[in-house]
Amino acid sequence: MSSKLILLRHGQSIWNKENIFTGWVDIPMSEEGIQECLKAGPKIENIPIDIIFCSTLTRTQMTIPLALLHHKSGKIPVFMHPGEGKFDEWSQIHSEEMKKKIIPVYSAWELNERMYGQLQGLNKAETVKKFGAEQVQIWRRSFDGKPPEGESLAMTAARTLPYFQKRIVPHLEKGENVLISAHGNSLRAIVMHLDQLTKEEVVNLEITTGEPLIYSYQKGHWKKE
Repeated sequence: MSSKLILLRHGQSIWNKENIFTGWVDIPMSEEGIQECLKAGPKIENIPIDIIFCSTLTRTQMTIPLALLHHKSGKIPVFMHPGEGKFDEWSQIHSEEMKKKIIPVYSAWELNERMYGQLQGLNKAETVKKFGAEQVQIWRRSFDGKPPEGESLAMTAARTLPYFQKRIVPHLEKGENVLISAHGNSLRAIVMHLDQLTKEEVVNLEITTGEPLIYSYQKGHWKKE
């Protein structure tokens, strides 16, 4: 039996709406982004979810309870805090019955958005005027091109994929269904790997906010649904 992987880019953030480079700046979702998450819900409401992973940025964490608000399982996403001292120790659930009614959520910086360096906080249209459309497109979509003092997609993949392989794939191998709430570029890195895209093909890969991508996984093989 195959397991399922759901990839969900967070709903539109306030800076997405304002056309500003965001990267690691911890911007919350816009009202439109909240609606995107609510609309994503029915597309995944019948898929049992055993565990959830997200980035450490607020917009991915906001996305999860909104997208699962009407999930048919009735389970509640609960954010876990392993290794966080008292937060970890004092947030333990001591009812076996209630443990069965939650979906654990784990956040990891490795799933964070690509770090856009000196572009963070700049308007994208103004950046195009200053540096030219071709240069900005290379910074935004190429595999190896990186903005000043920022990360390339290759560098993002170099942190995202090892975490994906080590922490997430083992759950799929056990037959569990996994939801990842992350970002345009961390998800591009994962989809590039799953779909075996080349450096040239990934340039045209766009991940839409609030639109779930669903893959089935069985014995090392991925199939997009």
